[in-house]
Amino acid sequence: MSDPAAEIESLRTTIRKHDYKYYVLSAPEISDTEYDRLVERLKKLEAAHPQLVTPDSPTQRVGEQPVPHLREIEHRMPMLSIENVTSTEEVLKWGERTSKLLEGKPVEYVVELKIDGAAVSLVYEDGLLVQGLTRGNGRIGSDITHNVRTIADIPLRLVGDRVPKLLEVRGEVFMTNSTLVELNQRQTKRGEPLFANPRNVAAGTVTMLDPRVCAERKLRFFGHGVGQCEGLQASDHVQFLSEIASYGIPATPHVESFKTIKAAMEHCEQLVERLFDLDFEVDGLVLKVNRFDQRERLGTTAKSPRWMIAYKWEKWEATTRLNAIDVDLGKSGAVTPVAILEPVEIDRTMVSRASLHNAEEIARKDIRVGDMVVVEKAGRIIPHIVRVEKHCRTGKRLATYQFPTTCPVCQTRLVKDEGGVYIRCPNMNCQAQVKERIRYFASRNAMDIEGLGDKLVDQLVSSGLVESYGDLYRLTEDQIADLPRMGQRSAAKLVAAIQESKSQDLSRLLNALSIRHVGATVAEILAKHFQTIDRLQVATAEQLSGIDEVGEIIAESVYEFFHGPYGQATVEDLKSQGLNMVHLSSATTEGGDQLAGKSIVVTGTLTRYTRDEIHDLIKRHGGKTSSSVSKKTDLLVAGEKAGSKLAKAQSLGVRVIGEEEFEQLIGGPPR
Repeated sequence: MSDPAAEIESLRTTIRKHDYKYYVLSAPEISDTEYDRLVERLKKLEAAHPQLVTPDSPTQRVGEQPVPHLREIEHRMPMLSIENVTSTEEVLKWGERTSKLLEGKPVEYVVELKIDGAAVSLVYEDGLLVQGLTRGNGRIGSDITHNVRTIADIPLRLVGDRVPKLLEVRGEVFMTNSTLVELNQRQTKRGEPLFANPRNVAAGTVTMLDPRVCAERKLRFFGHGVGQCEGLQASDHVQFLSEIASYGIPATPHVESFKTIKAAMEHCEQLVERLFDLDFEVDGLVLKVNRFDQRERLGTTAKSPRWMIAYKWEKWEATTRLNAIDVDLGKSGAVTPVAILEPVEIDRTMVSRASLHNAEEIARKDIRVGDMVVVEKAGRIIPHIVRVEKHCRTGKRLATYQFPTTCPVCQTRLVKDEGGVYIRCPNMNCQAQVKERIRYFASRNAMDIEGLGDKLVDQLVSSGLVESYGDLYRLTEDQIADLPRMGQRSAAKLVAAIQESKSQDLSRLLNALSIRHVGATVAEILAKHFQTIDRLQVATAEQLSGIDEVGEIIAESVYEFFHGPYGQATVEDLKSQGLNMVHLSSATTEGGDQLAGKSIVVTGTLTRYTRDEIHDLIKRHGGKTSSSVSKKTDLLVAGEKAGSKLAKAQSLGVRVIGEEEFEQLIGGPPR
């Protein structure tokens, strides 16, 4: 006869191992059915031998009875709030202030997602979960231990033999969008009210008195902060996240560190565009100083730590019907599905289209034509579908969407990126791709060819006059004048603008070539590093990846472009047309040196330019941009709602100008 105590302990160890594999590593080794069998076997053994039941057993997550009330308990260390900012300039200013407080010593910054849920604190003593508290007012929180014990992500006993004597982990309890869909389907069947969003569900559920409700709603947890600890090995944030993961606590995902605040902010801008792929709500990004000793030196204000800031944006959402799914073809050949919506007002604008990003997102969210969907617009993120309101499908049979297998324009068979999610048309001569590449080539952030708009690009490509970048420079006035709605005068102006673009800086040309993963910032880095396109062409992938802020993926893409037949033919063709192939200094760019040596700050809401456009103009005319006003600032360009920077500039006697006066300084509006 087997030893019940030994089998019980073996089952507990096995179940904890599979919990760790599933919740921390996202790499389950067994099916849900097999896992359930292990838990059921453990329950039967414990029922037969109640004297062997322990509080940390996987079967003891849910209490039998609700607690009579929530106790108020003081936090071991205050859970301070985070200072919020809403602009790039404010983030950069915080970085400058942080560096100054640390007397210019090297600072590493961490960027992580700001999960939109309920902030909680978990306390472990000798590896056992002993307490869970809400944030409360930051000093005193509510005891929700009975509820956090039901959250499968949260281990009742830490994994490993060398765990800290005391470990307090701060984090976020949240609900995924897919779980909210399931919950609302159950609510519909019960005839009960639906829940509006996952954040409200999570915040309301963790403070309920009955833990069985919390268990049913399948909340999740990510750890992201450190409280009071004894025996912690980590000396910085990245190490801390790795350490708690090794103990079985899920750490907040997609965390990266950067050596400069500028690099961290650029990553934030890129990360914002990828948030659609997440199954949970994010209402911002958090930037932190990585090293704990530097955090201690920076200290806190009365309300928030000086070593941390939240880059946030407002979110708006609405529910509407998905009428159809269309596809767009981009300059890289990527086929992007687009939702055609019943028009709905979101943040004072009518929304009728929303990106669906890729085929995998459609499948993951089970999006079908005819569905009622929740559409969100947040900050600068284009509208996207958050989730499907599946409870509205009652009595309806909606077909699963079938992604096209051939290009809708040239009929070439589509291919999926190796190891990626995007599906592309591999035909570089596909008219849709050519049009998109030419449009981008002529755009203001690239070669800035005035007069070459979208409709004219369509005409030039459709008529066969333009099939490549080089063809633009071979166009004659007569060819253009013969096109509909064009005349000799307009044709002459366009040819002149095209020829004038030959003198653009190498950085603009590199951006204009639509090399995958290369935008304006990377193009400028490459131009400054190599100075000429000839040097860039012979660079190895290893040399490219060794450049700060380039990395292996970008390096491989650049290398393949300049060593592949398409890239080589394109560059040689443009060389033959006399385009500039070298990096020009600020003072010798096409804009002139009207702002040479001047430090310029831009603030407020502009009406004539985006922030990137005016920064680019400043650089093109020899000036330098800064994110904060100081005694060294020469000019402040102020738009509407200028705020504190305007007040500081006035107090320091800095010259303040508007957009019109700025244009006068640079010799008139940009062509």
